[in-house]
Amino acid sequence: MNSRTHVSFDSPSAMHDNSQHHDARDGHAVSPYRAEPLTDFSRAAARRAMDAALAQVSSQLGRTYPPIINGQAVLTAATFDSLNPSHCKQVVGRCGRSSVEQADAAVAAAKAAFPAWRDTEAPKRAEYLFRAAQVMRRRRFELAAWQVYECGKPRREADADVAESIDYCEFYGREMLRLAQPRRRDVPGEDNVYFYEPRGVAVVIAPWNFPLAILCGMTTAALVTGNTVVMKPAEQSSVIGAKLMEIFQEVELPPGVVNCLPGFGEEIGPVLVDHPDVTLIAFTGSRSVGLHINRQAAEVRPGQEQIKRVLAEMGGKNAILIDDDADMDEAVLGVVASAFGYAGQKCSACSRVIVLESVHDAFVTRLIEATRSLKIAPAEDPGCTVGPVIDAEAHQRIENAIDKGKNEGRLVYAGDVGSWKEEGYYIAPHIFDDVAPKASIAQEEIFGPVLAVLRARDLDQALEIANGTAYALTGGLFSRSPEHIARVKREFRVGNLYINRKITGALVDRQPFGGFKMSGMGSKAGGPDYLLQFVLPRTITENTLRRGFAPDVHKIECAIEN
Repeated sequence: MNSRTHVSFDSPSAMHDNSQHHDARDGHAVSPYRAEPLTDFSRAAARRAMDAALAQVSSQLGRTYPPIINGQAVLTAATFDSLNPSHCKQVVGRCGRSSVEQADAAVAAAKAAFPAWRDTEAPKRAEYLFRAAQVMRRRRFELAAWQVYECGKPRREADADVAESIDYCEFYGREMLRLAQPRRRDVPGEDNVYFYEPRGVAVVIAPWNFPLAILCGMTTAALVTGNTVVMKPAEQSSVIGAKLMEIFQEVELPPGVVNCLPGFGEEIGPVLVDHPDVTLIAFTGSRSVGLHINRQAAEVRPGQEQIKRVLAEMGGKNAILIDDDADMDEAVLGVVASAFGYAGQKCSACSRVIVLESVHDAFVTRLIEATRSLKIAPAEDPGCTVGPVIDAEAHQRIENAIDKGKNEGRLVYAGDVGSWKEEGYYIAPHIFDDVAPKASIAQEEIFGPVLAVLRARDLDQALEIANGTAYALTGGLFSRSPEHIARVKREFRVGNLYINRKITGALVDRQPFGGFKMSGMGSKAGGPDYLLQFVLPRTITENTLRRGFAPDVHKIECAIEN
C-alpha cells in the first residue's frame, strides 16, 4: 500500500478532504478514478486524530452487534465475543450468533428485495457506493481504530485497509457505469442490443485479515451490479462487519438489499452455500474451505434455478527471488516488509525467499539484522511493526509450523516477544535458512511471521523452485539485469509479479489482485473484469420492419434533424 500518495495536510479537518466529485444519476458527471491517499502519520495532526479515534473507540468496546436482516436488528439466542488479539482478555464486541433459521431468513429477504434492486438504474446503484465512500472518509480514523482493536492491525496497516475500501466503492461504481452502456449492433430493419443483468442473491464470505476492504470489495461489487447480498464476516472481525453494515444503512440502501449475518462459519456457512435461492458465492479465505465451498456449490439442490457461480481467493506460498546483482538495500527492505508486515498475515505475504548462491550469505546476514530491528508491540502502539496474530488457534498453528521447521531447515533467527507473551497472541519473526524446496515450510501456507530461505545455484534453479508449489498468487524479483528481469516476467507464473519492490500492497485498478492454480478461481479484484463475474449477459434482437408497428417518433425526428 505504501506506493500510494500520502495525505499530508496540517489540520485534521483537511486531512482527508479528498472527495471525488461525481453525480452518477445521469451517468455523466463522474470524475476519473484515482486512488485514495494514505494518511501521513509523520504529521502531528494525523497522529492526534488517530489517537483521538482510538480513545473514542476504546470507550465503545463491549457493545452488542446483532444480525441485520431486511433492515432490522434481530435478536439471537446466543452471542460470541470478539477479542482484541493484542490484549486477549479484552472484549471488543459481543456479536449475535446467527442461527440456521436466521440464515434462511436473510436469503429470503435478499430474494424478496432482488427484483426492485435489479431494476434500479445503474447510476443510482453506483451513487450508493459513492455515498458510502464519503461516509468512510468521514469515519476514516474511527474505522481504522476498530481494526487496531479487533484484528491487531498496526495503525498504518489499518488506515491502508480503509483507503482500499474507499477505492473499491469508487472504482466499482465507475466500472458499473461503464458496463451499463449497452453494446448495440443495429442494421437496417433490425435492432440488436447486448447488455448485462445481475445474477440474483449473492453470499459474501469474508476473511479477518483485511476485515473492511475485502468484505467491502466483494459486497459492493455484488451490490452495484444489481445483486442482493447476504454478508458473512469472519468471526474474528464481526464488529467491523457490523460497522460496514452501519455505513450501508446510513446511505439508506433499501431493506433486504444487503443483510449482515455474524456467526460461526461451520454453522451457517453450509446453509448459505447450499441454499437453492443463492446464485453466487464470493469467498476469500483458506484453500481447504474454498475447495469445500466449490464442491458444495456444484451440487444442484431441489428448487434451484441457476448453476451457482463461485469466486474464491485462497491464499499463496509466495516467493521473492534475489538475483546476484540485486540492490541489497532494496532487497532486504522489500523482503522484510513483505514477510513480516501485519505479522505475515496477508495472502500476498512473502513466505519464501530464493537467493542465488553467490549472494546468499551476505543477504541472509543483512536480512537477520533488519528483522532484528522490528518492534513487537500491541497494535495501538505507534511504533508497532509486528503485532499479534489473530487468535489462539492461529497462534498454535504457527507454533506447530515453527516446530516442524526446526527439523526441515536451520533456524537462523527467532525474535523474542518479551513481556507480551501472556498479554496476547504474539509470535516473533522466525527465519529458517537452507530449507529444501519440498519441505513443508516451503510448500504449505503458514499465515504468520515465518520465512524460509532457499539457495539456488542460478536463475534456472531459482525459477524452478519458485514455480514449484501448488499456489500462484504473488511473487517478486530483485535484480538489475534487464535480461533476467525479462526472463522472470515470462517464466515466473503468478497472478501478481513485482519487480524491485515489496510484493504486498496491491492497489485497486493499478494492480488488480488475484492468482490461479490453488490460489483461487475468478478474475482479479479491483480489475476491469471483476464485475463481469457478478452479471449475466443478455442479447435482445428486434425486427423493426413488421407491418402495423407504430413508428419510433424519436428516431424519425433525429433522422430529419440530421
